[in-house]
Amino acid sequence: MKVYTRTGDKGKTSLIGGKRVPKYHARIEAYGTVDELIAFIGLLRDQEVSKELKDYLIGIQDRLMTCAALLAVENDKDVTLPEIVSEDISSLENEIDRMHDELPALESFVLPGGHPVVSYCHIARNVCRRAERYALKIDPGGLDLAPVFKYLNRLSDYLFVLSRKLSKDLKALEIRWNPRIQK
Repeated sequence: MKVYTRTGDKGKTSLIGGKRVPKYHARIEAYGTVDELIAFIGLLRDQEVSKELKDYLIGIQDRLMTCAALLAVENDKDVTLPEIVSEDISSLENEIDRMHDELPALESFVLPGGHPVVSYCHIARNVCRRAERYALKIDPGGLDLAPVFKYLNRLSDYLFVLSRKLSKDLKALEIRWNPRIQK
């Protein structure tokens, strides 16, 4: 099978199931942004982080592939699809809680940065938020996309807490945002 098909040369592509849509279609924006997030999670995984974190990030990439597949289907009548299940979401919540217990209380917003790995976390978090916004714009077309929405929402929380945990582990300076308010 060749990588190029020439079927998209006029600005259309196929959803799972075969329906042709413009490449700017809401579903394409949604699953394309999830695909971008998968790449950023890969970049984060390629950094000097623990094997346990690398393995966990591979699992996240797998779940995001599932999210992308679900977002790429307009009608699931004739298609067997993978699923996002409650355990996928509770796994993120458990990791958030585990990391949160090791961190100082957060009393203000944090300015992204301090170390390249931390910055990659923040970039992934922002792409995740964008993916969630795009996903929420699509018509589910009979599919239950609530698990995808929950997963993306929880994943952005996970990435934020992970950025703080990595800041702590790497002894990076975590700069709190102190808004300048003029009276």
